[in-house]
Amino acid sequence: MGKKKSGKLAADQFRVTTRRIRDYLDEIDGFSLTDQAVTWAYESALIKTSVAFEKLMLECLIVALNKNTQPFSEATGTTFPKHLNQKVCQYLITGGGYFDFKGRGALLGDMKKISGEPHYLLAAVSKDRYYHSLELLFSLRNYAAHESPQSKEKVRATIFCARKKIKNPKSNQQHAADFAKAKAPTSAGSWLKRQNRLRGILDDLEALASDIHAGSPH
Repeated sequence: MGKKKSGKLAADQFRVTTRRIRDYLDEIDGFSLTDQAVTWAYESALIKTSVAFEKLMLECLIVALNKNTQPFSEATGTTFPKHLNQKVCQYLITGGGYFDFKGRGALLGDMKKISGEPHYLLAAVSKDRYYHSLELLFSLRNYAAHESPQSKEKVRATIFCARKKIKNPKSNQQHAADFAKAKAPTSAGSWLKRQNRLRGILDDLEALASDIHAGSPH
C-alpha cells in the first residue's frame, strides 16, 4: 500500500488537493467562459472535491481499523486479529469494491462500526458545524452525477435546510409552507458558481481536515 497511512498525512494530502481545486476555480473565474462552461467546470470541481473527501475518509478509517480491530469485531460478530495490515483493512472496509456511502448519516454509521466511539474521527465529522456543508457536498454530487428527479428533490431539501439552518424542512408548519414553495436549482453547477458557495463548502471541509489533523495521534 506504499507509505504507511496516518490521519495527519491524510488530512495534509486533502488540503493540498483543496488548494489545487481553489486554484482551478480562480482560473475558471478568470476567463471569459460561457455560462454553460462555467457551470460544468464547477460541477467538475465539485466531483474532485467529493473524491478527495472520500479518500480522506477511507484513509482515516483504514488507520482506525489498523490500530484497533475490536470495535469492528464487535459490530460484525466476527473476531479479527488484533493487528491487520493496511491492505486487509481496506478490503474489510470496502468489501473489495469502491468506497462509497449514502450521505452523512451513512458515513457516521460506518465510522461507528469501524472505529467505535469515542473516536477523534467520529467526533470531528459529527460536529454540527459541518452538518450542512457535508449534506450539500453529498446531495450536490449526486445531482451533478445523476440529474435524476430523486437527486433534484434531495438538493432542494438540502439547500432549503442550509439556508434556514435547520435539519428538517418540515420541522414546523412555517418551514413546511416555505419549503413547499422552494425550488431546486437547474443544476448543481448553476448553484455552486454563485456567491462563492463551493468555496464556502471547501472552507468547512478544510476546517474539518484541520480537526482531524489535530485529533489524530499520528
